[in-house]
Amino acid sequence: MPLFGNIFSPKKTPPRKSASLSNLQTLDRSIRDVELGLNYGTPTMNLAGQSLKFEKGQWIAEAGVSGGVDQREAQRLRRRNQQLEEENNLLRLKVDILLDMLSETTAECHLMEKELDELKNVSRRRK
Repeated sequence: MPLFGNIFSPKKTPPRKSASLSNLQTLDRSIRDVELGLNYGTPTMNLAGQSLKFEKGQWIAEAGVSGGVDQREAQRLRRRNQQLEEENNLLRLKVDILLDMLSETTAECHLMEKELDELKNVSRRRK
């Protein structure tokens, strides 16, 4: 028999008291149903003064909110944005064409100056 008892069978610890940290158990049943029930409503949020709600998988601006943009104004702005993008693309194309034309005429001018210098050198040698 060992001096201090069996080392392979330690004493069992007493069970702990289960203390719930939640204060939801102290709520009245009606309040608990309101807080934790299935009627939670639609999610809403407020961004930059505009209220949005989540319906059918999309965030939709709530009607009657001051500071928001109505659908017609948003559609008009989208059309204007598309028009300006097309105009910008056209202007970029024109600038590219003009730069190509400028580089072509510059190259031709340099070639003509080079030929003119060669002709001047040939005429000086003949004299």
